[in-house]
Amino acid sequence: MLNQMPYSCSHSRVCRAVALSCLGMALLAGVADGQSSSSESSQLLVFVNGTRLGEAQSTVQRTDEGWTITSTGRLSPPLDLVTRHMSIRYAPDWTPLGLEIDALSRGAPLAINTTVTGSTAASDVTQLGQTIQKSDPITKGALLLPNMFFASFEALALRLSGLAEESARFTAYIAPQAEIQIAVRRLGAETIETQQRALRARRFAVTFMNPGKPLESEMWIDENGRLLRFGVVTQGLAVMREDVSSVTTRRQNITRAGDESVRIPANGFNLVGTLSKPTGNPDAKGRYPAVIMVAGSGPTDRDETVGGIPIFGQVAGMLADAGFLVVRYDKRGVGQSGGRSESATPADYAEDVLAVRRFLSERKDVDDRRIALFGHSEGTAVALIAASRDKQVASVVLAGGASGPGADLVLEQQQAVLAASTLSEEEKASRIALQRRVQAAVLGTGEWKDVPDDVRRQADTPWFRSFLAFDPAKLMSDVRQPILILQGERDKQVPPQHADKLGELARARKKVPAERVKVVKLPDLNHLLVPAESGDIRQSAGLLGPSVSADAGAAVVEFLRQWMPERK
Repeated sequence: MLNQMPYSCSHSRVCRAVALSCLGMALLAGVADGQSSSSESSQLLVFVNGTRLGEAQSTVQRTDEGWTITSTGRLSPPLDLVTRHMSIRYAPDWTPLGLEIDALSRGAPLAINTTVTGSTAASDVTQLGQTIQKSDPITKGALLLPNMFFASFEALALRLSGLAEESARFTAYIAPQAEIQIAVRRLGAETIETQQRALRARRFAVTFMNPGKPLESEMWIDENGRLLRFGVVTQGLAVMREDVSSVTTRRQNITRAGDESVRIPANGFNLVGTLSKPTGNPDAKGRYPAVIMVAGSGPTDRDETVGGIPIFGQVAGMLADAGFLVVRYDKRGVGQSGGRSESATPADYAEDVLAVRRFLSERKDVDDRRIALFGHSEGTAVALIAASRDKQVASVVLAGGASGPGADLVLEQQQAVLAASTLSEEEKASRIALQRRVQAAVLGTGEWKDVPDDVRRQADTPWFRSFLAFDPAKLMSDVRQPILILQGERDKQVPPQHADKLGELARARKKVPAERVKVVKLPDLNHLLVPAESGDIRQSAGLLGPSVSADAGAAVVEFLRQWMPERK
């Protein structure tokens, strides 16, 4: 069907993929009378396999005569399509009236004019100096969706905004070729945070009943029914409105009443995070105790989402419900936070923590002598460094933290994975030997000559060097604050014996009473503090449980209330 028309772009596999996805767009159900979108323009960016190939300027206007969608745009080769002008018209009840397109396809003029009269769509298509005339039957209320003219998706977005059912089947005319049907299923609502504001989005699964094989896609629309995003994962196609295409845009995984976005000045850049305001009453001076969440390794956002579970988002809610003001933030170079992570070390991340501590100390609703740190996984090392540098930190919580050098932990984790594998003993020994050579080279006690180049590129970084060298035993004596050590007994990523060892190190501090240290090991919890039948590290990102255990939150609250009591 697609290849019948001269502009169908059949010369390119990418073009065929995009054309196929466009072909699937269809809708039969109408929007409730009175649904409207004010006249406004937006910029749509088009990506294929992560590469930006172009954009389209989209304008939707509603008047007494009906709806009009206009567009200009440009798509780079291999799509190679310039839209000088596109106009699609509908009656107020979404009866299609016609479309006009003036474009250049692969440098050659292309003109499409389709007029809908009753149940017939009559089209003139002019390309390469030749005009083709054709007529097709068209269903009442069908949408006009020409291939690769992505602004036409605005009509689909507006029609979806009026969809009341959970699922439905629809139809559209792929002008000027033919009709197809699709199935639409409502997926739910999302909140998307941009630099300017938070957008409330609705998501829909759209299955295109293409000839031969259905095609799955997803569409997001905003609260006004305007197109936010359309994507076909299997084809690598993504069409996004400009304001949600930025790397600083984030999908809000979890929120609670009273949450607010905060920008925190750091070392030459801003950290951006979420401040969860507490329930309950402040002290006599209107102040609350506060907790700073310190995330683990990798490009972790403020919610520390692993396996679909927003660990920090859930813990922050528990603490805020207990009366603590909580800040969690995107790590530097991640999400909406500035800065770069390529050369960052745990010590650098500790400076970011202290920037958040200074930010809280300047707030009138925070008691600056009751600010605690909650570090998780590698974040325990960062929290210890920050606490050793800043005596204004009142308490420290270490959840799932290692008790020895990072080099030992990496070997311990690799040995655990290999022990459960089906590799031969010879292969297991070879891999451990390679890991030892890599770590020695990174730490400067060995050479790189026996290490593959690709492995060296991954390992020879400032962060990995600092991580391997970090040893909490060397730092613990400089940490004077009360410490809670929280551990899941089914944690196989950082096994429970690490909690015992950390407890010993903390209690051995000179001039720090042993009662200022508490070790809490929780049955049935894995490294994510989530209930699990197995704590296997290979399953820690799977569907192990719906949420962080309430017992973990209760243990933290009890400890902080003991060591950060309200000041009289």
